[in-house]
Amino acid sequence: MAITIALSGKGGSGKTTLAAMITRLLTEQADRKSVIVVDADPNACLGLTLGVEPEITVADIREETRAKGASNTGMDKIRSVEYGIQQAITEAKGFDLLTMGRPEGPSCYCAVNNMLRKFMDQLGSQYDFVIIDNEAGMEHLSRRTTNNVDVLFIVAEPNNIGCLTAQRISELSRKLPIDVKRKGIIWNRAENDKEIDGIDNFGHIPYDKSVFDASMQDKTVFDLANDSPAFSAARKIFEDILV
Repeated sequence: MAITIALSGKGGSGKTTLAAMITRLLTEQADRKSVIVVDADPNACLGLTLGVEPEITVADIREETRAKGASNTGMDKIRSVEYGIQQAITEAKGFDLLTMGRPEGPSCYCAVNNMLRKFMDQLGSQYDFVIIDNEAGMEHLSRRTTNNVDVLFIVAEPNNIGCLTAQRISELSRKLPIDVKRKGIIWNRAENDKEIDGIDNFGHIPYDKSVFDASMQDKTVFDLANDSPAFSAARKIFEDILV
């Protein structure tokens, strides 16, 4: 069974960069594991950070399946969704990427979402690690895109808004119809850790100009030096929590 790592945080907190760093760390392990990375943030940027451009999203599959409507039998719909998800998986060096795309519109997608959950669970069983980059509201997790999360990283900056957001995400995770086995905060662009009652503290990642420069120069997380301050801190947190 795959180990599922989910990341959440408000826009600009650095969670997508951290998700990409974890992906790189997994691909560089001596006993390299199979990894699928799920970009579940509607503002899909994870592919860019990893240097991968998806051609189709799960949202595209959902819309296409629903548009076909009654013209398809139940079995045809199931096969269409299954085939579509397989087509949406972008293969890269050391990992696969699946981009969820925009959230549902006002129409009901219950039947399609049920099929998506089924095949997402099947996909998870085919990998050693599943990494899910969520928005702050954890929309896809709240709709049970997956049923279990082994580790939830709440990424926040060490200011009042960051603390408040971290508390809200933690509270939301307790209300979701999924099993979150362990969760904690990673303070990003921080000089030290902060403590929040009731939430584990996983550590902090310092401001790193090389990360900023990489994003401005359209470079990927794989272009960061091994000893860059941010990547080194991410490696330590990863090893402490997951290895």
